Amino acid sequence: MIRRRIFEPEHEMFRDTVRKWAEAEVYPRSAEFRRAGMVARDVWASAGRQGFLAMYADPAYGGLGLDDFRFDMVLIEELAARENGLYIPLHNRIVGPYLHRFGSDAQKREHLPGVVSGDTVLAIAMTEPDIGSDLAGMRTRAEDRGDHWLLNGSKTYISNGILAGLVIVAARTGTGRHDIGLFLVPEGTAGFTRGRRLEKIGLHSQDTAELHFENVKLPKSAVLGEPAGGFRMMMQNLAEERLVGSNQFIAHAQRAFDITLDYILERKAFGQTIGSFQNSRFQMAALKTKIDAGWAFVDHCAREHLEGALTADLAAQAKLLCSEIEGEVVDACLQLHGGAGFMEEYEIGRMYCSARVSRIYAGTSEIMKEIIGRKLGLGDRG
Repeated sequence: MIRRRIFEPEHEMFRDTVRKWAEAEVYPRSAEFRRAGMVARDVWASAGRQGFLAMYADPAYGGLGLDDFRFDMVLIEELAARENGLYIPLHNRIVGPYLHRFGSDAQKREHLPGVVSGDTVLAIAMTEPDIGSDLAGMRTRAEDRGDHWLLNGSKTYISNGILAGLVIVAARTGTGRHDIGLFLVPEGTAGFTRGRRLEKIGLHSQDTAELHFENVKLPKSAVLGEPAGGFRMMMQNLAEERLVGSNQFIAHAQRAFDITLDYILERKAFGQTIGSFQNSRFQMAALKTKIDAGWAFVDHCAREHLEGALTADLAAQAKLLCSEIEGEVVDACLQLHGGAGFMEEYEIGRMYCSARVSRIYAGTSEIMKEIIGRKLGLGDRG
């Protein structure tokens, strides 16, 4: 890996702490989590005790008051180093910031302590069965009934959907295309039910579910910010979400490369190691170059983010590049494993299946190209 200048000594000390914790409490249980289809709740509680959850939260809510994205990068990279399904980045940096940045003092007092401790796992419900990436086309609706909101609709492909103790639900609140509100819906709320846990071709230890809301009566205090301001909030958070994904994708690519390098240095064919063949050398040389370029771009985007300058189009470029690199790397690495790579018992085979979704969630590669193209002034002028 290239020398990465974005981290300070305190980040590397934190990395060592995270790695030791993961090696002791997370990695050894990966097979258990795959069988269960989700990570055990005690692991979330353990992460909370370590201070790994919502580190940016104010100490009044149990947090560290530490809003330095680089610490979350360390968590992302170390957890991506092994298959385990503990999707802390979703909790910390995709869902948590909505509550941290836009929540009222009362909402924070009610929910953030559980978010920090790991007692309350977070999920966000945007996607619906018929709309895909078109958030403005959602049908889930919240009606203002004077003294309460009435929420109706269904969501699908919701990560942490089974474990979530608090779901932020996006719902239409008016007739305008972007009249969308974000609503806090705790587990146990009457009318809120979970559908089936969805069976995926990869990411078997990360739970994904359907969620249903039938005449869910919510207090007026359940809305985050302005009732029609959810779309703007989502757009603000999407750049960070795509940077989180980019960091994770390139870390997965690095893991695939590392385990493949070990494999081809040991595995023999025709009387010599697979790594000694010219094709292997050329393949691995090309993959290393692309991975290192990905790391450099991720770190550049992270610096922009730390300075408050990460734009939607730059985040889209990172997401597009890193997800494509991940896909290419795991495919080439599986090929270098030969028949063993197609076996479920080999990590590279599981990584191959899981990597496919990286070019789909948080906006497909096609949506990323659309964002980038429009920034170039190439949008449809008709």
